[in-house]
Amino acid sequence: QVQLVESGGGMVQAGGSLRLSCAASGRTFSTYVVGWFRQAPGKEREFVTAIAWGVTYYANSVKGRFTISRDNAKNTVYLQMNSLKPEDTAVYYCSAGPGGIRYSDQGAYGYWGQGTPVTVSS
Repeated sequence: QVQLVESGGGMVQAGGSLRLSCAASGRTFSTYVVGWFRQAPGKEREFVTAIAWGVTYYANSVKGRFTISRDNAKNTVYLQMNSLKPEDTAVYYCSAGPGGIRYSDQGAYGYWGQGTPVTVSS
C-alpha cells in the first residue's frame, strides 16, 4: 500500500518557478514508477512527466521547462517547474504504479495523491 501527499502548489506569475513535492509512505516506494499528471479547469487529466529507475519521461508541452527527480531516502519525488506559463495552470497529481507500466497511461497507476493546485497568472 502506498499513500501519496503532494505539496508546493500555489500562485505564481508567468515566467516564475515552483517546486512540487510528492511524499510517499511504503518501504517499496523506490521500486515504483512515479508520475505527475495535471488537470486544467474544464479539461481532462493529462500526463506531465514520470520517473522510473532513474529514467525520466516528459510531455512535449513541458520538456525543457520541468524536471522530475526523486530522493528514495526521503521517499519523495519532486517536480521542478520553471518558465511557467498560464497554460500550466491546473491541479497537479502525483501517482505511483508498479515497475513496467506504460508511464503515460494514467489508468496504469494504482495510487494517487489528492492533488495540489498551481495557478500561473499572465
